Amino acid sequence: MIDESLPPVRSKRYFAAIARTASRPYSWGAATADDLEAAMTKIRLLAYTILDGTLIPIDRVADQKPYYSGKRRRHGVNVQVIADAAGRLVWASAALPGAVHDLTAARTHAIIAALTSAKVMTFADKAYQGARGSIRTPFKRHRYRPKLSAWQKKANRAHARIRAIGERANATPKTWKTLTKLRCSPHRATPIVQAILVLHHVENPTYSG
Repeated sequence: MIDESLPPVRSKRYFAAIARTASRPYSWGAATADDLEAAMTKIRLLAYTILDGTLIPIDRVADQKPYYSGKRRRHGVNVQVIADAAGRLVWASAALPGAVHDLTAARTHAIIAALTSAKVMTFADKAYQGARGSIRTPFKRHRYRPKLSAWQKKANRAHARIRAIGERANATPKTWKTLTKLRCSPHRATPIVQAILVLHHVENPTYSG
């Protein structure tokens, strides 16, 4: 149940609340947002999920190397996102430095193990190849090996159409202006992301606690 005493979502008071979370190591956002184990009670009921990583841009910091994403060629933090078949945001992970590969991030957060244990088929892009378990990635042509067959190419196209739906969830956090580019310490990214996940579920209660 939503506390009616809370200020309107996306109001100045809500953004002020988000700003306050960034100055505290344990925030109401991080405490309220579901961890992966709690989120799995809802995720395991889905027909399938879509897993992807998103880079939240940040200002340059003194120790730049860990935060530079070679894939996206900019500084940021890596957040893993799980979406449902309709492209709705279900869960977002804590933030890791932008240089962390998506597959490494998914393993670090135990996402692959959780989805596999729950037997939830999950579609992901080529960055997750080698994940195994219940993670399904597109076929990839390897050097010095035969070209992909016609049916493999057809399967890749179908896979891409499914993943394209998940891009909606991937873009959802960035609809909040504060995440278009973080101008604070990268270490504050996680409580901000988790606070916004809570607020997103207030606006869209499909997967709220």
